[in-house]
Amino acid sequence: MVRAIADRIVTGYLRPGERLDEASLAARFDVSRTPVREALGQLSAIGLVERRPNRGAIVAVVTQEHLASMFESMAELEAICARFSAERMTGAERRSLETEHQASARLVQLGAEEDYEYFNTEFHSRLYRGAHNTHIHELTTTTRSRLAPFRRAQFMLPGRLAKSWQEHDLIVTAIMRGDAAAAGKAARDHVSIVSEASAVFAAADPMEPKLSRSARR
Repeated sequence: MVRAIADRIVTGYLRPGERLDEASLAARFDVSRTPVREALGQLSAIGLVERRPNRGAIVAVVTQEHLASMFESMAELEAICARFSAERMTGAERRSLETEHQASARLVQLGAEEDYEYFNTEFHSRLYRGAHNTHIHELTTTTRSRLAPFRRAQFMLPGRLAKSWQEHDLIVTAIMRGDAAAAGKAARDHVSIVSEASAVFAAADPMEPKLSRSARR
């Protein structure tokens, strides 16, 4: 439910400032109000929902400037993780990263958006773990969680899966070579492109007929 509501906010089906009525949402998802209340609490924690004392919840206003600042921070954190991974990953970690990356090409060929999205999350998590720095891992994971709904939006754009795979390929190639500088640059560029793709989609008119299947679920 958290994901479903978040996707509706990011894609504009729920507009900034719109009241989020617990009873209406419970009826929409055929659940009690308790899980709805919990979902709104989680969305409030990542900044998509604003909860007002005694007045309920509304869709938060996420400005392009704030979104850009979060993605800018994310790009630098991922660059650090990729750079450290190129220097510190064990042989087994590198082989596993490359194997999973190559296997994900099949998901791109099939256009399996949801499966690729799951892989994408794990791919980046491997970089965070591969950095072997607990504090950086915590910072990166926390920042990523706040951006997760916006990062998901990119896969609703035509051709984005193939481009994402190609960007990952540059990161993996650099890590396998142990080229820290190249890995860091590739990761930073990747997140910058994700930022642009996500912002374009988030800013689009939700009534325009360009949404993919997953955007309409």
